[in-house]
Amino acid sequence: MNHPENTDVASIMKAAQDNLWLHFTRHGSYRDAEMPMIVRGEGSYVYDIHGKRYLDGLAGLFVVQAGHGRSELAEAAAKQAQEMAFFPLWSYAHPKAAELAQRLAEQTPGDLNRVFFTTGGGEAVETAWKLAKQYFKITGRPLKHKVISRQIAYHGTPQGALSITGIPAFKQMFEPLVPGSIRVPNTNHYRADEITGVPGMTPEQYGHWAAERVARAIEMEGPDTVAAVFVEPVQNAGGCFPPPPGYFQRLREICDEYDVLLVSDEVICAFGRLGTMFGGQKFDYVPDIITCAKGMTSGYSPIGAMIASERLFEPFKDGTEMFAHGYTFGGHPVSAAVALANLDLFEREDLLGHVTRNEPVFRATLERLRDLPIVGDVRGSGYFWGIELVKDRTTKQTFDLEESERLIRGYLSSALYEAGLYCRADDRGDPVIQLAPPLICGPKEFDEIESILRSVLTEAWNRL
Repeated sequence: MNHPENTDVASIMKAAQDNLWLHFTRHGSYRDAEMPMIVRGEGSYVYDIHGKRYLDGLAGLFVVQAGHGRSELAEAAAKQAQEMAFFPLWSYAHPKAAELAQRLAEQTPGDLNRVFFTTGGGEAVETAWKLAKQYFKITGRPLKHKVISRQIAYHGTPQGALSITGIPAFKQMFEPLVPGSIRVPNTNHYRADEITGVPGMTPEQYGHWAAERVARAIEMEGPDTVAAVFVEPVQNAGGCFPPPPGYFQRLREICDEYDVLLVSDEVICAFGRLGTMFGGQKFDYVPDIITCAKGMTSGYSPIGAMIASERLFEPFKDGTEMFAHGYTFGGHPVSAAVALANLDLFEREDLLGHVTRNEPVFRATLERLRDLPIVGDVRGSGYFWGIELVKDRTTKQTFDLEESERLIRGYLSSALYEAGLYCRADDRGDPVIQLAPPLICGPKEFDEIESILRSVLTEAWNRL
């Protein structure tokens, strides 16, 4: 039984068609087609309203780390809701938020011990920028307000977070946005020749070059005007760009040299996605601020956080200074209780160890696809991978806009889904397929992913 017997499928589909406004969705594509309706999840799989099963190759949206249908997480929510469903963190505390803040502080690198809760990732990024601005104002450097981020990087949809986002197509309808955001090159080593204009750089050389672009940007803007650099450990948009060796070490030096805050946007990369609790730990750097969300509860209830180092909290410790910022549902008691139960589950099942042990297997399984002429690059880290699609493997020639539209929207997204794999075919930048399955997956699921991708990508190539 995949949906209640008395549920009228037609009426639910009509309700969605007539009243639901989907996010980041071209509704025109559902004028003559049925909107996918997912009703149930179990382990690494989800089921649609007709009972068809799909492998969740994106963990919902880089979220469902512990897998679907974990009753203990649902029970933690129910128990907390009965005891106390809601109280705000505005001048008051509640036990679960305090407990969760302590738990997170124990896991973070360095002295990132101050946890400011939000309801999601975009809000965490918004919070980090606001804190950076206020921190420098009240410590005597009031001109420091600008933010540097990377090309094609996605940091969220609120007006501030959207300013920091480096995807022009997502921004143009909402401009003018918050001023003061500057772009630098990303760490896409596969495209290093065209990004740098210097052919044949090693990953180390390219990492150093990319980090130095941040230093140049700070110098060009004037170090006394730059507050922060926002970077993901592995950049999501554009298709999973891991940092070249030495990149983050050099970036940390640059930020220290110019008194600029290093913000690690780990909304995707925290909570085991890379095999470590926080993404920066995978690449051995300590940021000044971490923004996180998604996997903290494995998606069973919404929550996010900005975690700041002690020195950033220092000016707010005494006297009348206040961070005049907050969210009604930030650190919601039910979400905090679920997050604690989720972290218990992480420990009990050693999910971090599981990801670390299986990362080489996942990588090797996806690498098998390199024999397909359409596959240009396979890159990523942990359980977070991108496969870049190309027209010519030798020259790395990519698809033009019309071809990309036909390939990604016209064929791949629906073909993969119909073949039983939910993942993301994405064209923010060069066309890629992104994979980030639940952290409970293993070789069996990797093989299933590879086999579906192989047949669909082979057909895509034939259609070209």
